Amino acid sequence: MTERRAIRVTGIVQGVGFRPFVHVRAVRLGLAGFVGNDERGVVVEAEGPGPALDSLERALAEGPPAALVTGVAAVRIAPRGERGFAIVPSAAHGSAATLISPDLATCADCVRELFDPADRRFRHPFLSCTNCGPRFTIVTGVPYDRGTTTMAGFPMCPACAAEYHDPADRRFHAQPICCPDCGPVLRFLPGWGPEVAEAAADPLTAAAEALLGGAVVAVKGLGGYHLAALAADPRPVGALRARKHREDKPFAVLVPDLVAARKLCEVAPEEEALLRSVQAPIVLLRRRGDADVAAAVAPGDRHLGLLLPYTPVHHLLSAAVGAPIVLTSGNVSDEPIAHRDADARERLAGIADAALVHDRPIRTRADDSVARIVRGAPYLVRRSRGFAPAPLPLAFGAERVVLGCGAELKNTICLLRGREAFVSHHVGDLENAETLAAFTDAIAHLGRLLEVTPELVAHDLHPEYLSTKWACAQDLPLVGVQHHHAHLAACLAEHGEPGPVIGIACDGLGYGTDDTLWGGEVFDVSLTGFTRVAHLEPVPLPGGTTAIRQPWRTAAAWLRTAGAELPGMPERIGAAWLAVQALLDSPLGQPITTSAGRLCDAVAALCGLRYRTTYEGQAAIELERLAAPGVTEAYPVSVHDQCARNPASPRVIMVSELVRAVVAELRRGVAAPLVAARFHNGLAAGLATAATGAARERGRDTVALSGGVFQNMLLLEGVRARLDREGLRVLVHSRLPCTDGGISLGQVAVAAATT
Repeated sequence: MTERRAIRVTGIVQGVGFRPFVHVRAVRLGLAGFVGNDERGVVVEAEGPGPALDSLERALAEGPPAALVTGVAAVRIAPRGERGFAIVPSAAHGSAATLISPDLATCADCVRELFDPADRRFRHPFLSCTNCGPRFTIVTGVPYDRGTTTMAGFPMCPACAAEYHDPADRRFHAQPICCPDCGPVLRFLPGWGPEVAEAAADPLTAAAEALLGGAVVAVKGLGGYHLAALAADPRPVGALRARKHREDKPFAVLVPDLVAARKLCEVAPEEEALLRSVQAPIVLLRRRGDADVAAAVAPGDRHLGLLLPYTPVHHLLSAAVGAPIVLTSGNVSDEPIAHRDADARERLAGIADAALVHDRPIRTRADDSVARIVRGAPYLVRRSRGFAPAPLPLAFGAERVVLGCGAELKNTICLLRGREAFVSHHVGDLENAETLAAFTDAIAHLGRLLEVTPELVAHDLHPEYLSTKWACAQDLPLVGVQHHHAHLAACLAEHGEPGPVIGIACDGLGYGTDDTLWGGEVFDVSLTGFTRVAHLEPVPLPGGTTAIRQPWRTAAAWLRTAGAELPGMPERIGAAWLAVQALLDSPLGQPITTSAGRLCDAVAALCGLRYRTTYEGQAAIELERLAAPGVTEAYPVSVHDQCARNPASPRVIMVSELVRAVVAELRRGVAAPLVAARFHNGLAAGLATAATGAARERGRDTVALSGGVFQNMLLLEGVRARLDREGLRVLVHSRLPCTDGGISLGQVAVAAATT
């Protein structure tokens, strides 16, 4: 019996070949009707036998490889008796509810064409199909059609138009479709100063020769400009560091394939899968002892951040060079990545000797995402290109559109629409006007794509955060969310759990409800609220934020708090040591913190590793690298009642005991790697003991871990393993970073649950 069904498909279903996918399957099933896009997703009307329609619905629920289907809803309507199945033009007549796909790495079919001399797109730097290519970074509006992308200025040639309209072709309705006759043009500029030299005839060969000759080359990528240099040559790598003002932070390395990756690093099967995924992030891998890269690529690091080519330009350039290439963000340190051509020329001309550019505009900047594998699963360090703005389906929703403004560092923003949370690309540190402009643009652009306007704004409690100041300047209802509550709420939201659970939040600094700076916290926490049940021992932060850049200051404060002395350290610091002692003696006092990150900084300084830092978290990162592997001994640390007369007050993890143990062993001449390992084990034990005790007292069986300190694998695994042994279920981040990059999701989760 013939029937007709109207079917709506929601999710990431535009720009991923969904309409051709539906067309092919409907024709195979002998169904009549049509498929089209609108502002809410994909609409299908199909007519035919009931079993065939059932089969189509099952196929729609899976979708093509690049799709993310979040819903399939069908209703029966009156048959029309039509024949044939068609793709109809897009329609837009309401508020947008469709989802924009992240950018997708070049698929295997396109790579084969790229290197096939017989193919008409041989060596074409901009080939793509419905299964791969640019999406979010080129989209200007919805519905997703060529006219609402930065490809609008490149009319299709007859050959591409024929493929675009052929339902049997892989490029059927692929919006960025192009070829050498109608696509963007790649150019190599051998000079990038005010007087630009004439472009080279073969841009890829010229760029490869420049790199092999020791030049630093700016490369216009998918979500912004990269700066490239030959990874094995210390001269260009050193020059790049000096010009970029990036003294120590590791560079990522582009390798042409997995064979090259294995020459530099150990690559487990799960890591290979992540490298080859459609997101194609930078993956942190354990480096081989004989890895042929310059020492300045990742100074002192046991790991390298590797990535495989993810655009045709990267494939072609990597193949032409035939060796690993440093590939780092096109910016001066602490600035956002350059993505507009004029801005890139102005900011990068003093860094790059030459440039490989093209004329396809980038609408939205997107840094490379960074991830590692932890216990066989991806663990994100930075979520951006390839992941954003894919939605995070939540177990709860909100009747109003909620905006989460994120934090000051590693900022992202988040829009909550119904039960879907849209976390933006990595915006960066809101420390200058340009990054603040990127922050406001991210809010406006994501709102335009979703066609929603925030009705409620959630923000951090810190009054000096630029994101907080922006929120408070809006004429909208506000919800202030404590920083560590937001961290843990993000972890809960990822796992679809409202709480309450025990949560451990460890990071650099976050504004507490008592006007001190928290950062080593144990909460009894849910989306609707928290109780602070334990925290690290508080210590003054002499000089405030100056102590973040000068870890010896926090070390001085911890020596004072612990009643310990480390001979030689005052002499190495000089007169500034006496100035800090005066600050600690001052009746005006200094900011008080319970920060785990600052504690790790202090121990790094005590071990003589780092007195001043050049990037955020450097001292703590180097302390983790220093720690000797395989050490099981731990310095003892106890958990005390803060006030015997008030059992409800938070307990204190007495890390001054750790500091005294560190100092005592250093004074006895114990090797610093052993000291670092025992310190990490002791801190992990103290946190786990406090959390386990709180769980037993409060009847909880789950502990959530969040905060940037849990990028430290020694602490993450140390705490997690101890909680596992206590029979507690442990929640860690999987779809967002544990850093401040996840704060915006936690903010909207709390706002939705409490309003």
